[in-house]
Amino acid sequence: MNSKTVLSAEEIWHHITNEAKAGAAAEPNFADYFAKTILDYEDLGAALSNHLAKKLASAAATAPMLKEIMQGIFADKAIIAKVSRDIQATVARDSACDLYSSPFLYFKGFLSLQAYRAAHELWLQGRTSLALLLQHRISISFAVDIHPAAIIGSGVMIDHATGLVIGETAVVEDSVSIMQSVTLGGTGRDSGDRHPKIRKGVLIGPGATILGNIDIGEGAMVAAASVVLKSVAPHKVVAGVPAVEVGDLAEDSPARGMNHYFVAK
Repeated sequence: MNSKTVLSAEEIWHHITNEAKAGAAAEPNFADYFAKTILDYEDLGAALSNHLAKKLASAAATAPMLKEIMQGIFADKAIIAKVSRDIQATVARDSACDLYSSPFLYFKGFLSLQAYRAAHELWLQGRTSLALLLQHRISISFAVDIHPAAIIGSGVMIDHATGLVIGETAVVEDSVSIMQSVTLGGTGRDSGDRHPKIRKGVLIGPGATILGNIDIGEGAMVAAASVVLKSVAPHKVVAGVPAVEVGDLAEDSPARGMNHYFVAK
């Protein structure tokens, strides 16, 4: 399949159900698991609502309550289209992933991102207490802390995810790839617009810290363990502490290529 071909949510769901059937046949001990997470549901939104509700449930937010809330959110075609593009991005970019069902079932980067999407929709609806409770449960369950007011596009891959922090006024545009232990943080105690803006196609390496209301330009790359305090021009590589420009990128979208190597100037 051409990775640039965007599959619909229905096509993604078809892949997932076929893989679940094959998995159940190959491993009968897991047949009940595949049924209760995938095969008992008629579409991606319903299955995702059930799966996330069970993972995020607590005494304050029970699984049935969360499932009902999420079913309303993931019934939105625009939101479920983002979900399906995130799955496709993960399959296309993660060399350890060759099944559409794997991100859905097992990858906490994908799952935490979709749980954020539910929290973000609740935030937009003015249901801020519930949105913040979901943020808390996402942090506890997945070791990922994304403020529900942050704005995140589609076709985003969060690889491994542990230790990821995305602040309240951060923006992550479409087709971005983010590795583990990345911080998109503010500086000081100032209110207002204080978090980074990550433009389309950016690749952020593991352990990178990006602070303040700065732009990481389209198609740029932030090298592993860098601390970025100033805006980065499009299609440039920055590295170091503090990060400085060290090279150019020939490819339009390093997020798609996932090549963390670069040749310094």
